[in-house]
Amino acid sequence: MEKLFCCFPSTMVVEHPEFLKAGKEPGLQIWRVEKFDLVPVPPNLYGDFFTGDAYVILKTVQLRNGNLQYDLHYWLGNECSQDESGAAAIFTVQLDDYLNGRAVQHREVQGFESATFLGYFKSGLKYKKGGVASGFKHVVPNEVAVQRLFQVKGRRVVRATEVPVSWESFNRGDCFILDLGNDIYQWCGSNSNRYERLKATQVSKGIRDNERSGRAHVHVSEEDAEPAGMLQVLGPKPTLPEGTEDTVKEDAANRKLAKLYKVSNGAGTMTVSLVADENPFAQGALKSEDCFILDHGKDGKIFVWKGKQANTEERKAALKTASDFISKMNYPKQTQVSVLPEGGETPLFKQFFKNWRDPDQVDGPGLSYLSSHIANVERVPFDAATLHTSTAMAAQHGMDDDGTGQKQIWRIEGSNKVPVDPATYGQFYGGDSYIILYNYRHGGRQGQIIYNWQGAQSTQDEVAASAILTAQLDEELGGTPVQSRVVQGKEPAHLMSLFGGKPMIIYRGGTSREGGQTAPASTRLFQVRASSSGATRAVEVIPKAGALNSNDAFVLKTPSAAYLWVGTGASEAEKTGAQELLRVLRAQPVQVAEGSEPGRSGGQRDPLFSGNAALRFLSVMCVNHSGLDENEGCGQ
Repeated sequence: MEKLFCCFPSTMVVEHPEFLKAGKEPGLQIWRVEKFDLVPVPPNLYGDFFTGDAYVILKTVQLRNGNLQYDLHYWLGNECSQDESGAAAIFTVQLDDYLNGRAVQHREVQGFESATFLGYFKSGLKYKKGGVASGFKHVVPNEVAVQRLFQVKGRRVVRATEVPVSWESFNRGDCFILDLGNDIYQWCGSNSNRYERLKATQVSKGIRDNERSGRAHVHVSEEDAEPAGMLQVLGPKPTLPEGTEDTVKEDAANRKLAKLYKVSNGAGTMTVSLVADENPFAQGALKSEDCFILDHGKDGKIFVWKGKQANTEERKAALKTASDFISKMNYPKQTQVSVLPEGGETPLFKQFFKNWRDPDQVDGPGLSYLSSHIANVERVPFDAATLHTSTAMAAQHGMDDDGTGQKQIWRIEGSNKVPVDPATYGQFYGGDSYIILYNYRHGGRQGQIIYNWQGAQSTQDEVAASAILTAQLDEELGGTPVQSRVVQGKEPAHLMSLFGGKPMIIYRGGTSREGGQTAPASTRLFQVRASSSGATRAVEVIPKAGALNSNDAFVLKTPSAAYLWVGTGASEAEKTGAQELLRVLRAQPVQVAEGSEPGRSGGQRDPLFSGNAALRFLSVMCVNHSGLDENEGCGQ
């Protein structure tokens, strides 16, 4: 590792009296650095900046869950002194410490402010000559509008890059996002590919949900159907170039756009080491015990990620580390810097990682990934009759309602969604992806959920198409439905409850392969498992004895017979679900309880199958009806 940085000063006062007023309620607060002190700027002068001074700006936003979110900026005028610049950086670090490290920190340089910063000042910025020492001078207005434009380009590796806000930045082969604050316009060129459209949707909605707390409106438009709000900013649309083909070379270039470095302070001096020189990065590379630099300097942006458990010196040195890194890499001094706390990552940061998962991300309503520090909450038994009147029950069992609302289901075929026959609702194939639209009423209001279910063997193209078509359906419905991406095996209780008391059945194979419907195997094994609400899921598994376990019920169907094997820990809901599955399969079963499995003949156990009772049962059934050796899978 190469020595790059010195320790950041940590001996100054860590709690300024102004901090006691900071971030208490939503809004904007600005302080000017005057003689190594913080002096509040009157609100009527917000937007006026003296080029000889440095400022600290705090934006506080209240999220939907009631928590407060902080963006903390320090702004440097072109003529401010080194002392003022350093003091502003130190005050920024100390204020972030006062806010328990939850703020996203930004360094702003006069004339090169981030779009986030510009968005705070609806009337634009006014640069004033002079500073604390020289007093107020003449005003030089800055008419930069509150707007930014992203180009979304690539195929397998897609990136959103900020470009000048002009039609000259557009082409017909890519997607673009015009961010105007309250309105976000997603524009798709006629020759853009599905990956670019998916990424554009993800970035647009990420900006809306994470940067605007869900208050902005996303407008999706196609080439030659531009909305008036977009034309008002960009002017009449000229003839656009075709754009370059998204080739392997383009993807390779995108992979090289950013690099990831680890920052450490092991020997009392800041050092950095390369973690990965190509993106997308693995989220697991970010360790809570360390700080990292995501270098996107070629496009004028540096991110510093602070792990929750990183030592105090590393966390405090984040801004100084970024500044020294910019100098070391010979990047322009106006390179933008964002310091992100773990858990406060922005959409533009997340796009460099493969399959980013937030700590509280939900794969479906009621299925979250939460901290292990959970309070001891009294368990509420499930009762469908009182579901609407018990919010505690609904929350604990992940149930938005009782599942009796209206639904429509489509299967993904190519780049289209094809309606599924209502007679087969509840039956899915693990090789396909589906979209389920659910409509319900609760407490006098209309609710909608769009489930995007992705089978474990669904192709990457089908998964991408399902995400795009889900987003399009959401826009067609006015952006009001709750979207829920569900991967096979992670189905929430509510989704499993939509099929009239019958289990959600997931077959092996698919229906959109060449040659049409996958033919069922001659011998099939289904595992039936229930959620806490009693909703069941029946999944076709490889018919091997190792698939059986005592907690569930299993259905084995051979060409000449069917068996219902009931584990000692199987619930009544699982037994009922298995019976419903057998009705769908049109089979009359022989019911076998765990521990009372028959042998090969006359109920006598064969020494060949001594050991686990389930192994004996399945092996015997397979040998008897398929003629296979007991160590093979049935019907393979």
